[in-house]
Formats: sequence, structure tokens, C-alpha cells
Amino acid sequence: MTKPASTPKTFEAAVSELEAIVRQMETGSLPLEQALEQYRRGIILLRHCQDRLDAAEQQVRILEDDTLAPFQPDASGTNDSAHQGDSTQG
Repeated sequence: MTKPASTPKTFEAAVSELEAIVRQMETGSLPLEQALEQYRRGIILLRHCQDRLDAAEQQVRILEDDTLAPFQPDASGTNDSAHQGDSTQG
């Protein structure tokens, strides 16, 4: 049995490796044991990415003083109030 690969150093590296695994598995040409090994590696990478995203979200919450709210566009379908009532632009 091979030694498990280490977790990538960056989120982007993990996503890139995960995408490569998906492409490889989509071909359907992997032997069963190798497909299972790649699937396990994909799960590890997926969890790593989710953990990194959760950590980033926590950092944003801290920076925003936990005031994040769901996006709610105005009635026109946009949320651009910067140009409302501005008749000087032509």
C-alpha cells in the first residue's frame, strides 16, 4: 500500500489536485483499486478545501464584526444605489 499524500499547502493547490482526480475518474479507465484510492484522496482534499473555506468565512465574520447578512437585492433586481437619483450622468 502506498503512503498517503500530504495535504496541499494552499487551497488552490488542493482544488487543482481535486479537479485532476475528477477528470481522471471521469474517463472510467482506472482499475478499481486505483479508483478507490483516488476517491479517498478526493475526499481528503474536499474536506481540506471545506475547512479552508470555513476558516476564511470565520475571518471575514471577524473582520465584518459578525454583521454578515444574506444578500437582498432591491425591487429592480439590482443593489446599485450609487447611481440612484444621479441625473448628472448622461
